[in-house]
Amino acid sequence: MTKSADFEIFLATNPGLEAVLCDEVRYKGFKRPVAVPGGVITHGGWPEVWRANLWVRGATRVLARIASFRVTHLAQLDQLARQVPWSHVLRADVPFRVEAVSVGSRLYHEKAVAQRIGTAIHETLGAPQSPDAEIVVRARLERNVCTLSVDTSGEMLHRRGHKQAVNRAPLRETMASLFLRQCSFTGEEPVLDPMCGSGTFVIEAAEIAARLNPGRSRHFAFEQLATFDAQAWEKMRGVQSARTPVVRFYGSDRDAGAIRMSRDNAERAGVASWTEFVERTISEITPPEGPPGLVITNAPYGNRIGDRKRLMPLYRALGQVLLARFGGWRAGVVTTERHLAEATGLPFLAPEAPVPHGGLRVTLFRTAPLPR
Repeated sequence: MTKSADFEIFLATNPGLEAVLCDEVRYKGFKRPVAVPGGVITHGGWPEVWRANLWVRGATRVLARIASFRVTHLAQLDQLARQVPWSHVLRADVPFRVEAVSVGSRLYHEKAVAQRIGTAIHETLGAPQSPDAEIVVRARLERNVCTLSVDTSGEMLHRRGHKQAVNRAPLRETMASLFLRQCSFTGEEPVLDPMCGSGTFVIEAAEIAARLNPGRSRHFAFEQLATFDAQAWEKMRGVQSARTPVVRFYGSDRDAGAIRMSRDNAERAGVASWTEFVERTISEITPPEGPPGLVITNAPYGNRIGDRKRLMPLYRALGQVLLARFGGWRAGVVTTERHLAEATGLPFLAPEAPVPHGGLRVTLFRTAPLPR
């Protein structure tokens, strides 16, 4: 890899959401994106890496792939790792660490792989190793092929930088944005979340409608790489694409603390002018004035046997209210249990693939416009 060459850029996401992320990456103008297990591959240079971190809502990390080679023993790994032009990417004065994963390879000892690569980088570049370093070199060995990447994001990308308060088991912003996309949301219609928690769906929808870059409020690891151009980055960040949404976005919850939390988060995100949060039970929700849109919620779900029976009345009430009052609206319900979704009585389309989330697997159940 040279500083100016195009290379593979890997945008990671939750398994099951690769095709949705690929659609977003294509929509945002990146070169020939291809969905692969665990994410999306595109091509470009360092400006595309910065842009992916700044623009793409659904990616959890952006990795710059800097080298790939076949390897079957540690001495060979040491030799090949020393041939990588690390000075083109890493800085000698910035600490780094190496993380390794091995799948179906003769080099199966991941700790030994990470140590060899770390030593090779340190001895050829001079950069110090640190277990707490923000700069992470990721080595993946799969069927004896080692792919070396630099994690350009740092903290995971769902940490937008402007959301401080969260409720229990919050849905990550990256996942929420992809679920909105799966529900065909483009920013032109209202969104209502009747169990809004900390406001994730509502705030993401408002940001999409306002065309606010998801990475606008945070720092990225690539700012500490040898390839970083501070002036070009500031110019990229300074491009104004924001607009005033033509609709509003609504959240409700029976918990007054959740409503305060959501309002504070919306204020920090800069979307308070287009969002409304009110304390309200499921039975009290009504459609706001204006055109129909999307009702979407990360409904409560549990992992104990008794949770399903306890939650059935809540799901049943949600379905009854939507069918009675929200004709013309579409609905999306995220839950772990098909039986809970079915308790709503809503006419769901074929469900999407389950997605790992917080040690569980959740599914988006969605409808076409409900009958009027």
